[in-house]
Formats: sequence, C-alpha cells, structure tokens
Amino acid sequence: MDSDEGIDYSDIEAKYQVHLDDSLENVVVVDGIPIIDKKKLDKLLSRICKEFTRKGIPVKPEEIYMPWDDATGNNQGFLFIEFKNADEASLAIAAMHNYQFDSKHTFKINRFTDIERYSEMDETYVEPEVEEYVPREHLKAWLADPQGRDQYVTYRGEEVEIHWHGKPSQSESAMKPASIESDWKDFLYVAWSPLGTYIATLHRQGVRLWGGTSWKPQQRFAHPLVKLIDFSPGEQYLVTWSNEPIVVPDGAPQGPQYLSPDDEGNNLAVWDIKSGHLLRTFSTANENDPQSRKQIQWPALKWSPDDKFVARVTPGQMISVHELPSMYLHGKKSLKIEGVVDFEWCPLGDKDREEADQASKTPKKPRENMLAYWTPEVANQPARVTLLGFPSRAILRQKNLFNVTECRLFWQNQGDFLCVKVDRHTKTKKSIFCNLEIFRVREKDYPVEVVELKDTVTDFSWEPKGERFAIVASSDPNLGNGGPGITIKTDVSFYQLDHGKNDFKLLRTLSNRTSNAIRWSPRGRHVVLATVGSSSKSELEFWDLDFTTDESQQKANQDWGSGIQLLGTADHYALTDVEWDPSGRYLATSASSWTHTLENGYAIWDFRGQEITKLIQDRFKQFIWRPRPRTLLSKEQQRHIRKNLKEYSRQFEEDDAAEESNVSAELIALRKRLVDEWNAWRQRTKNEFLGDGKGRGKHGADSDAPEKEVVEVWVEELIDQVEEEEVV
Repeated sequence: MDSDEGIDYSDIEAKYQVHLDDSLENVVVVDGIPIIDKKKLDKLLSRICKEFTRKGIPVKPEEIYMPWDDATGNNQGFLFIEFKNADEASLAIAAMHNYQFDSKHTFKINRFTDIERYSEMDETYVEPEVEEYVPREHLKAWLADPQGRDQYVTYRGEEVEIHWHGKPSQSESAMKPASIESDWKDFLYVAWSPLGTYIATLHRQGVRLWGGTSWKPQQRFAHPLVKLIDFSPGEQYLVTWSNEPIVVPDGAPQGPQYLSPDDEGNNLAVWDIKSGHLLRTFSTANENDPQSRKQIQWPALKWSPDDKFVARVTPGQMISVHELPSMYLHGKKSLKIEGVVDFEWCPLGDKDREEADQASKTPKKPRENMLAYWTPEVANQPARVTLLGFPSRAILRQKNLFNVTECRLFWQNQGDFLCVKVDRHTKTKKSIFCNLEIFRVREKDYPVEVVELKDTVTDFSWEPKGERFAIVASSDPNLGNGGPGITIKTDVSFYQLDHGKNDFKLLRTLSNRTSNAIRWSPRGRHVVLATVGSSSKSELEFWDLDFTTDESQQKANQDWGSGIQLLGTADHYALTDVEWDPSGRYLATSASSWTHTLENGYAIWDFRGQEITKLIQDRFKQFIWRPRPRTLLSKEQQRHIRKNLKEYSRQFEEDDAAEESNVSAELIALRKRLVDEWNAWRQRTKNEFLGDGKGRGKHGADSDAPEKEVVEVWVEELIDQVEEEEVV
C-alpha cells in the first residue's frame, strides 16, 4: 500500500472546509426589559419567548442571555438573543422593535454588530449626499377637479374601469385597466374606502389598495382566500375575513406584515393600513355551530366612529372592546352581558366634531363614545335596550320591552336619534306587529317616543342630518312565505319630529306600492323608493319632501305633510342595486350578473328621475360611487356660499352656455360635412351613370341631352265614410 506522504490534499480540504459564522450578525440586543430579581427570571423569560413566538419569531429560554448586576442582585434592563442565522435576527428586529411589552416597557432592538460599529464610528463629519426629491402623488387629488366632478367604478367581466361623471362633454375615463397591466385581473370584487382615498381589490392571495392619480398600488395585505373586508371610519384600519381558517405553510415569509403560526385556525384579521402590519387575528367559529365559520354576520367587528375602539359580540355572553392600535382588551375585561344579541356604536355628528376641535380651547369635554345593545327576554326578565357610555361604561338609559321577537338598532347619522325597531308577537304568538322605540339622544335623560304600527316593517331609514324617517310596511300574507323575486304589496310612510308635542308625527302614507327599499339623498330632502330584487316589478319613484314655493310656504307650515311631492317615476328592469352619488344630485341603478343574467348594466338618473345614461353590458357586476370626505368648510363659509349662490350660478350658466354653443357649432359642422359627402357621392354616381350610358343604344345617343327628373305625387281623397254599429 502506498504511503500518503507527499500527497497534496489542499484542494479537497478547501472544498469541504466548514466555515463557522463568527460575525455575530445573528445576535441582537433587546433594551427595555423590566428590572427584576432572579426569583422572577423564569416567568419573565417565558413571557418574552411567548411574545416573540406570537409574532412568528420562535425563541427558547436557552437562547437568551441576561446580564446581572451583582451589587443589586437585579438584571440590567437588557438582554442578548442568539438566533440561528442573520435572517432570523433581521425578522426579529423588524417584528419586535418598538414593541410595547407592557404599559411601562417598550422593546428597542439592535443588532449586536451595529452597537460595536457605532461605538467605533469615525466622528469626522462627512457631508451626506442629497437625494433627489420625488414627490408622492396626492391620494385625494381627485377632490381638486376643476369641474367638481365625482367618480365611480364599474366592474364588468374581468375589467375594472374608473370614470369621471359630469356633463356629457366632461364624462370620461379616469383609469383604464390597460394602464396598470394585469394587476387588476383575477379578483373577487372591488370596494372604496369610506372617505374615497383608496380602492380595494380582493385577490386569492389577499387585498390590495390602490390610489393617487396614476392608481399605483399603495398597500397589500396577505390574507389568502379573503372573502370580505371592512374599513374603519377614519381609514386607519382594515378587517379581512375568510371562510377558510388561516394556514401558514413551512417556509412562509415571516414578519409584521405576514400571518404567523400563532394565527393558524383563525379567519378574521385586523391590519394597520399605513404600515401594513397585522395587529391581531380572531376566530369567528362557534364550537356549537359548525357552519358558523362559513356564515357570518358582517361586519363581525364594529368600529367606534373615532377609530379608537373596535368591538365584537359573543352572542349571549359579552361584548369585547379592544383599544387601537395595540388591540389590547380595554380595561383587561369584557362587558359581561347575559343574553346580549347585538349592538351598534353611536355615530359622530357635526356637533361632536366641533366640540372635539374646541376641546383644547374650552373646559367643556366632548361627548364620549356611546353604544346601544339589546338583550331578549330571559325567564322572568323582560327584553331590554341599553345605552352605554364608553370608555366610562356608565349606563345612560335602559328601556324594558315585552313580547319581543326581535330588535334592530338604527342610529341617525348625526347621532341625534336611535330607533329600535321592535318586532312583537301577540300572546298567542300567531301574529307579528311592530313598534318603533325612538331615543332622543341629545336631550336630558334620553326621552323615548313610541310609534305603534299594525303591520310588519320591512325597511327603515333615517333622513341624513334630519328629523324625518321613512318606513316600508306590509300586511301581505306572502311576506313570510315569499322567496327571491316575489313581489310584495307595501305601504311607505314618512314621519317627522313635531317639536310642539315632542313626538314623531305621520306626514304621509303612500299605499299600494311594491317598493321595498328606501334610499335617501346624502343631502336629505329627496328620497327614492325602489323595487329591488323582483322578477316582475322594477319601479323607481323620486320624491321631494320639501316641495314648496315661496307663495305656498305659509300653507305648507299649516298643512302637515303638504310639501311631499312626486317628481318622477322610472323603471330599470331586474334592478339589484340603488345608490346616490355624494352630491345628492344623481342616482345610479344597476342590474348585476351576480344575481341574474338578464339585461345586466347600469343607469344614471338625476334627482327628478330623468334618465341621463343607460348602458346594457354583458357580465356587468358592480357600480359604486366614490365617497367624498367631510367638507373642510366652516358653517360660516357654507352660509356665505348659500347666501351668494346667485353670483356663483352666473358663472355656471356662462359655462353651460359656452358648452352649448360649442356643441351647436360641432353639430352644425357635422351636418355640413354630411351634406357635402352626400353631394359628392351624388355627383360621382351621376358621372358614372352618364359614362356607362354612351354604349347603350338609344339611351346612349341621347346621353348629351339634359337630364330630366320625374317626380311622382300620390294624392289621397276621401270619397265616402260610413259608420256601422256592431249588433251583439
């Protein structure tokens, strides 16, 4: 056997040499650790490991080193964590830096090598390079449109298009699908955010937000198989839901913008829109109801109007209110309410916003958030509606109810009134009737007015910023047995608060209708009654509730309800959706292919019921107006505009006249062009005819003779007329 001496193994050793990572890039330093003694060490390490693991960064106690101060016997407020590699350390920094461990401690995380580098940093000042400033697109730039136009989005087939809406010459496309390639393809549906800043698209991988003048992607949320979304009122947060539980595969990316293994099994997620970070996940499954994961009452989480709280109800047990953005349970405990069924937050009105703006200038505190909930009859305890102040949790008002089948809560959009629609049953439980319990929330002791009705109320709607409401009621025997597409006979009634009697008084009832939906204009006053979802009726009625002239104003004040006037009627076959634009001047109706495949498309009407646009489109799915944020004008500025409206209208009339003259000039030019084309064609045809006639014998010989035009005139003359009666 040959000796190994003299053989060179350097190439093999270089190939299989193990390189140890001694750079310490995988070690991080965590500051902000609570100061404790060694008795509490195990408990603290367990809690720290749990918090890191919950964010998708698994950490074990043996991977943590905590320095101690021998003089005091306590730790020094920081620790070291050694990860497997530098990538895991980077994820830990991204997920846990500035993480609020508790009310007094916030983690500050740095890489160990960064601390060494900063300690040995050269202190010689070097002028930094100035980066070229690239301005970002303004997400609300559409509000500065010179014509003051609104926008709307349409979804047809696999294409989404956003349009400007205005006069015929001003209606144009604001975005075409081709301008953003294939990013808009393969999604479930689209939705605007509440203030119109973003448009959301739902994809198989999650949700994407778009905005700006070029409609570039603004944010993404990775929630696979998402089915429903809900924005918070201030557009700070987003809720996503899927009927499939969350599953995080091995090797999936981890970090604050991704779902972690700790979220597995849940199907409801809360996200921060600006950062894209996942705040928390929940499960909507009920152990006693296996179908609860696939069927959900939406929205499952309900937001307070100031975006400070979000709450969810556990039916029959409690209401859990979480603070934002930490998503901690407020007060570390839920509201234990036996039998609770549903709740609603009180909206913020203009008065509340003014008080909030002036809170720093005046000692008066603004009204705190308020929510209303109801509980059914249990044993000998009656059903009950409760007004609750939050976060004080003080009970403001309670109202007992008897023989209750079901309740529904309707807040007026300014938070002035709460209507509780109570479906009651007789003692024999064979028939159902309805009461309206109306709380006047702005008044002392929250007085309640009762409106008793004999029929079943199928729809209720408050007038925006008003003291009126409308109801759709029916006593049709097919009401409970009718399926989709069945038309029910209904009565529509309007009520208004009578300040003299402090009661809601009937203004007028419209009988023998088929209307089943009430749509108030965002500005109030005008309302549309629609028949939605019927296979035989598709009527629209446009009403004005303040149709009074100066001469009849005095009479209207004396005759209660005399100002209600029908402005017009219309019809949109197979109607499925009805929506006013933000200005309250136009109404859009649509027939979606999600419901049926007959004459899908949309139409736009003015507030009087005059048709402006109608398009029939195959595979049409959605039409949604873009919302507008609250006006920035003060009340004084708004009053000044109303007072000088005639001056502004002159400019509008001049613009209309200029546009009309341009349209007339274009029409005249078009007609002249058509006449010239006709004369040219006629002359060309005549020349061809004369040229072909030279070789056709007799007629060819006379081809030089002047052309004669023969005109036939038919004259009808009545000779006699006899009337006969038919004998039966």
